[in-house]
Amino acid sequence: MTRKDFIKNSLILSTLPMAGFGLNSLKKLSESLEEQDILMPVLFIGHGAPLYALDDNKYSMAWLKIGQTIPKPKAVVSVSAHWLTPGKTLVTAAPKPKTIHDFGRIDDRLFEMQYPALGDPELAKEISTQVTAVPIHLDHDWGYDHGTWCVLHHMFPNADIPVIQLSIDYAKDGQYHLALAKELQFLRKKGVLIMGSGNIVHNLSQLKFPENSTYDWAIEFDQTAKNLIDKRDFGSLANYQKLGKEAQLSIPTPDHYFPLLYTLGLANEKESISYPIDGISYGSTSMRSVLIS
Repeated sequence: MTRKDFIKNSLILSTLPMAGFGLNSLKKLSESLEEQDILMPVLFIGHGAPLYALDDNKYSMAWLKIGQTIPKPKAVVSVSAHWLTPGKTLVTAAPKPKTIHDFGRIDDRLFEMQYPALGDPELAKEISTQVTAVPIHLDHDWGYDHGTWCVLHHMFPNADIPVIQLSIDYAKDGQYHLALAKELQFLRKKGVLIMGSGNIVHNLSQLKFPENSTYDWAIEFDQTAKNLIDKRDFGSLANYQKLGKEAQLSIPTPDHYFPLLYTLGLANEKESISYPIDGISYGSTSMRSVLIS
């Protein structure tokens, strides 16, 4: 018997003398204690081009594998690079969020795709009341942008898990987002998967064909970020402006970078960090994903 099991069983046994404590109550207490021992993993996905949502490719197949490997979440909270709300933070509260096709007409098949997962108004309300560092307001208009649904379409293809999105206050800096992430820690204990969706390297002005093209600066910064993550030097990553020329080229705007900070801000000291996906796409986009568990 492990020390954790010993403590759990001791807590259960200590309640037995209570009057009226039946087997059903004992089972519920045991399940409650077991839930407290489980901490849902945290994920950052490099989502890349919307085209990766189409057909089977090495990235979409990797997203499917991640969904099959981690525990099935009770809900998903997505922090996507494509919902920027300067000056405020919002959380979706619609019961049936729409699928947003927020991209150019690069392939008509993308506009036919829908991700019909339900929302979770109660969870949205809980986030808005539990987070005290900043006011979080309920939003009933936004749906699932492609940073969310393109990934979840493959991770959880049955769309049977409720999903909500948390917006990014684009007026704030990296340290702000790293700190705000810590306020979401309570969700992990409730079986909620918190997923950041963006790209560590994302410079559309430097796109290069074919798909497997690379730039030295993109490779170097992607590796720099990995090294800092391995060292758990998340503060340096939040202050990315000080990481040199490669960082400036890799993050000309931080919209796709900020979701990474939400994932890192939720990491506990003893948790493992792995990279289920890596690689550079079209020269200037890092597809690196980060799993903390």
